[in-house]
Amino acid sequence: MELKHFIWIFFPLAIYAQTPPQQWGENVTGVTTKFNSNKKEIALTFDACGGSERSSQYDAGLIEFLTANHIPATLFINARWIDRNPETFLQLSRNPLFEIANHGTAHKPLSVEGKSAYGIQGTASADEVIAEIQGNNLKIEKLTGKRPLFFRAGTAFYDEHSVAIAHSLGMDIGGFSILGDAGATFSAPKVAQQLMSAKSGDIVLFHMNHPEGGTREGIIQGVEALLKEGYTFIRLSDVKKSLIKIP
Repeated sequence: MELKHFIWIFFPLAIYAQTPPQQWGENVTGVTTKFNSNKKEIALTFDACGGSERSSQYDAGLIEFLTANHIPATLFINARWIDRNPETFLQLSRNPLFEIANHGTAHKPLSVEGKSAYGIQGTASADEVIAEIQGNNLKIEKLTGKRPLFFRAGTAFYDEHSVAIAHSLGMDIGGFSILGDAGATFSAPKVAQQLMSAKSGDIVLFHMNHPEGGTREGIIQGVEALLKEGYTFIRLSDVKKSLIKIP
């Protein structure tokens, strides 16, 4: 373990005890939202949230479409989803089109003072921030042999202190510039519209755990249209050095 990781794990509260966070939301200091590119490239990212039976579903048709059309993507997977879908998770991790990213251990907003988002209680201390990140990091690394490079909190809400802690643990925060399906609540035409609004350097957020929604159909329409326009799709790690963070 690197020294800076050791320090954060054992002394996080002391660092921020006298400096309460000033920011709260999806777009706070240090969150990655876009990337620089001189090509027609878009990053597709997919969340798998887990928890309830409904949130632990798997849109096999969506993944089959991406695979058949050689569309790479970054998959942000929660520990609870992995526990409900162990074989599927391993299959996804072995597919070279996809990279596995961390969507948290308990799918909590990332806060050092217990703030909530969308009715979900966030982490309540720096120690809990670390546990929310590292618990799933360890699970994914144990199962795949690879430590994730990217983290996205449940609800994608953060304060700036939590983002700094994630960075100290070697994680980039996977934000987004386009909300693709709003938690898989958008209709297929709306999903397609959101995706087709993307331009080079955009990061689009979708969900892969709600096959009953319009996400799959909308993505198929949107991807096919963008391919005709000459766009290609990338994983976040493909443009890691070109990622743009909110200052």
